Amino acid sequence: MHILLAEDDLRLGRLVQHMLEKEDMKVDWVVDGSLAFEYAVYSSYDIIILDWMMPGESGLNVCDRLRKQGYQGAILMLTARDAVEDRVLGLDTGADDYLVKPFEFSELMARIRALSRRNSNKLIENVVIIGNLIFNRTTKLLKYDDKEIYLSGREFQMLDLLIQNKGQVVPREVILDRVWGLESEVTSNNLDAYVRLLRKKIDPPGGETLIHTIRGVGYRLEE
Repeated sequence: MHILLAEDDLRLGRLVQHMLEKEDMKVDWVVDGSLAFEYAVYSSYDIIILDWMMPGESGLNVCDRLRKQGYQGAILMLTARDAVEDRVLGLDTGADDYLVKPFEFSELMARIRALSRRNSNKLIENVVIIGNLIFNRTTKLLKYDDKEIYLSGREFQMLDLLIQNKGQVVPREVILDRVWGLESEVTSNNLDAYVRLLRKKIDPPGGETLIHTIRGVGYRLEE
């Protein structure tokens, strides 16, 4: 299970990330609301856990913006606010569930399991067809007219990110962060080289490229 955790309390965030990873979950932890929104838009998560009060943008605002953009994934709100009107506000804004601090980790896990069952029909497609390409996230295979195409780990991650955001421009910074990580020394030139290699593998012979360069911004995948 892939979870986005947005929590600016460093001690709590570190603890929750550690405990969730012990449960074999993949966790992306951010401490800023605006960054949480960017991660949610350009990645695919089974569950997003949002702290109500954060720097940059509140979890409530992030939840509201995501729902207005049509985001269908599960959202769990964390907050010290325990008044009935606060819980109602959080749920009315679009949160699927609401957990008041302080909380026991066992209760957090129970709510995550419940949200996972409730939203299982909203998870991203495991098999995506784009023209003559068949992209399978489960087996990590790519086929063109039933011919298997080998992709390196980075190429697969990059193509997956572009497919998840098909028709939208994915900024260079987002690709570098999601594929290589913030601490990586990979440059924009390295990214361009990876895109060229990926195009050679997936573009139809004699046809138009699937990955379009948006000069000065990033890349967009379109059929």
